Amino acid sequence: MAKWQGKLNWSVDGLTAGVDEAGRGPLAGPVVAAAVILDDMQPIKGLADSKVLTALRREKLFDEIRAKALCCSIAEASVEEIDRLNILQATLLAMRRAVEGLRLKPTKVLVDGNRLPVLDVMAEAIVRGDATVPSISAASILAKVQRDRWCVELDLQYPQYGFARHKGYGTAEHLAALKAHGACPQHRKTFRPVTEVLQ
Repeated sequence: MAKWQGKLNWSVDGLTAGVDEAGRGPLAGPVVAAAVILDDMQPIKGLADSKVLTALRREKLFDEIRAKALCCSIAEASVEEIDRLNILQATLLAMRRAVEGLRLKPTKVLVDGNRLPVLDVMAEAIVRGDATVPSISAASILAKVQRDRWCVELDLQYPQYGFARHKGYGTAEHLAALKAHGACPQHRKTFRPVTEVLQ
């Protein structure tokens, strides 16, 4: 605790949380969002947009972020919510849940992209923030790893679709499996390739 002496007033300059999501494009599964407040006293090397990192590097950073961040939160919006609300609104909902799940309340939230969820704190949307803002990079890594792990679990339930390989994206393999086997309960019914199979 020593390093926090004289720093217990959290409102000084305030805490900034970075927020990002994973899973807007896939044809199946939830959209996952994460919010991260980094600890300036414990910098994490190698933070970057999750898409440019290898799966192994993301896994290692996932554990390091969980260990070193002041706090972090991962949330999701379900397939049912995606189909009911649309993918954009479901993404914003997952982001709001992630921010609300933080143990410490940030005074400012930086969100990757150009749209903001409804929040009760000051927020700013930053295009390509996952490549330029460390806390957003950290959030992108948490969200991506969490969603990829979910896809591996789903693969055990529905091995015929190959979720562990394509992570739910509309690859040729996935589209062929959809045509051959129809949709599973975790497919997004409002996404065109799934809708076409269901008709």
